[in-house]
Amino acid sequence: MPAQPVLILGGFLITEEAYQPMCSWLQQHTHQPVELVPANRFDWLLTSWAFGWRRLLDRVAAQAEVLAARSATGKVTLIGHSSGGVMLRLFLADTPFAGRRYDGKRWADRLYTLGSPHTALRATPLRQMVDRLYPGACFADQVHYLSVAGALSAGDGSALSQRMAPGSYQAIAGCRDLKGDGLVPAQSALLDGSEQITLSGVAHGGAFGAHWYGTPAVVQQWWRG
Repeated sequence: MPAQPVLILGGFLITEEAYQPMCSWLQQHTHQPVELVPANRFDWLLTSWAFGWRRLLDRVAAQAEVLAARSATGKVTLIGHSSGGVMLRLFLADTPFAGRRYDGKRWADRLYTLGSPHTALRATPLRQMVDRLYPGACFADQVHYLSVAGALSAGDGSALSQRMAPGSYQAIAGCRDLKGDGLVPAQSALLDGSEQITLSGVAHGGAFGAHWYGTPAVVQQWWRG
């Protein structure tokens, strides 16, 4: 696929510096602009409400429009980590949300999701809404979806991962004994209808293991250009 600019929306409460190694690797290998949507912990705490989603998706739209105008293809590649991947599924839609109509397909034709909880038994109302209105790779006729899941073996990951995983997997998928990245079970992260990649030994974030989706050596495994 031809190289084009990249726009990244991170995950809940994860600060921008965590994504800098990923951004640097992508810039070096694509020779394209790579931008991160600015989001601090306060921004993420507001995403319990629709206006909090709108605050972040407004930023996505503003950056995507500028990057697409500079792109040789006229399009950008979106990357969403964790909650960011679910939100970007909504961004692609052309129906109104919280007073906005994003239709991100105007600017983006590729979406990578990294450890995103696409399906969950105890999903928040907003996440439930996304999966109800735009299930699976809903716009696959216009956007190439690629979903990435991590699969930690027993004993892999940090102490936090080993402590949290069973309860998190139970809440998301109804079973404690599942493959996953220490927070999100693989079956939830692999979006129906998308190109799917499962990576052994990869954790949800830096707090969950030494190798996570943003580690340059791991980015190399899931990046498709």
